[in-house]
Amino acid sequence: MGCNTVELSGRVIEIEPVRHTPAGMPVVHFTVAHVSTQMEAGHERRVECEVKAVALGEPAASMARLKAGDEITVHGFLNRKNRMSAQLVLHAIRTELLKDRDHA
Repeated sequence: MGCNTVELSGRVIEIEPVRHTPAGMPVVHFTVAHVSTQMEAGHERRVECEVKAVALGEPAASMARLKAGDEITVHGFLNRKNRMSAQLVLHAIRTELLKDRDHA
């Protein structure tokens, strides 16, 4: 098939504590709020969305330092929440801390 690559910047509005799968792999579920202005059909359009995301393995372990209010860029791909769901979830491969609320 084709490309499934996502890069999304925004503010962490919800982050769950790191937990582990039965196999011992760290996993973190979080939500990113994105606000921007995009060009569509030659016009500027304000874009706002909240995106559910998950990080597994090393990306999850590195997210342990993040907190609600931190501004991040998430690099990853989209997949269904589970095989029985049509809801999409952003799977984080890498996150970059842009600016946190304590150091803004």
